[in-house]
Amino acid sequence: MRALASASALATSFVLIATPAHGASNPGFVLYSAQGYDQATVTAFNATKPGFTVTLNDDSTGPLLQQIQAEGNNPKWGALWVDGTAAFAQLDNEGMLVKHVEPSVDFNALGKQNVPSDGSFIPTGLTVTGALCYNSAKVKASQLPKTWAQLTEAKYSGQLGMNDPAQSGPTFPLIAGVMNEIGTYKSGSTSASVAKGKSFFQALSKNGLLVSSTNGPTLGAMEIGSINMAVVQSSACYGDELNGSFPSVRVKYLNYSVALPSAIGIDAKEPTIVQQDAQKFADWVMSKAGQHVMQTGDPQGDSLFWPVLNNEQPANKIIPPLSSTHAISINPYVWGPLESSINAWFDKTIIPV
Repeated sequence: MRALASASALATSFVLIATPAHGASNPGFVLYSAQGYDQATVTAFNATKPGFTVTLNDDSTGPLLQQIQAEGNNPKWGALWVDGTAAFAQLDNEGMLVKHVEPSVDFNALGKQNVPSDGSFIPTGLTVTGALCYNSAKVKASQLPKTWAQLTEAKYSGQLGMNDPAQSGPTFPLIAGVMNEIGTYKSGSTSASVAKGKSFFQALSKNGLLVSSTNGPTLGAMEIGSINMAVVQSSACYGDELNGSFPSVRVKYLNYSVALPSAIGIDAKEPTIVQQDAQKFADWVMSKAGQHVMQTGDPQGDSLFWPVLNNEQPANKIIPPLSSTHAISINPYVWGPLESSINAWFDKTIIPV
């Protein structure tokens, strides 16, 4: 998810290019992506002259998924590349993804645990969502909560912000992770976990939770003093600290955060030639050259991830050991089918309050 984080950042996202997926005059496919390094990756890949062209449709995750659903059986996307695997699991359940697309690469343990059994999407890197970003010029680290439960306390009234899950890709996995943890979900029905999670977010709302569209407006609200802390994606916080746009921003991890794999999936409704081209692109992304572009294409944003391949290291020393984030993982095939209903509930119940 792109991390635009100045106070003046626009709340709306944008589309760079959107053209027909494949044709005799322009062979190739359209990549739907919400990654900060996607333009650099597409440019580098196209420069290898693979015999076709990847065209980029860049937007926030929520609008991209809405676009995919609206296109239905007449898709214009050849591949999807966003953060969070719950959306891919639901697309897989709907028969919209090509299976067994994982490349022959040396996944580390982190990568292996995020490859689905049917190989319907490829993990490409990992950040965490639910990092507690805070304005160190306004609040001391010793004054911050230590647990998620403490965020509902009166002394933190009006201080917390987060993103809208209908717009921001990392936010539904965050909500699902909180529900998973608060409800101590193990297997079977999710109803108890969802109910407990809804009560928690309603308590946050009553305590003055500020909901903005995406990382940029949320961190921008912190920068101008509307809030003092926010639960968002780790790379967004580290990026603002590195690029100097918000030098007093810092990151603290509560008793847990939620692992957020980025992933690529290939459209099962497109012609075989489009699927083959998309596979070549995905394979290249997981190559040494592709990983290098991922780690350099957005050095003060989405490039700040933990690699999922052996012999690869995080791009910057600002990224701590993953163990320090207390990251939990959610089952995307459990939570993916609930994304639309939970997002609708959140937008109806939490945002207007």
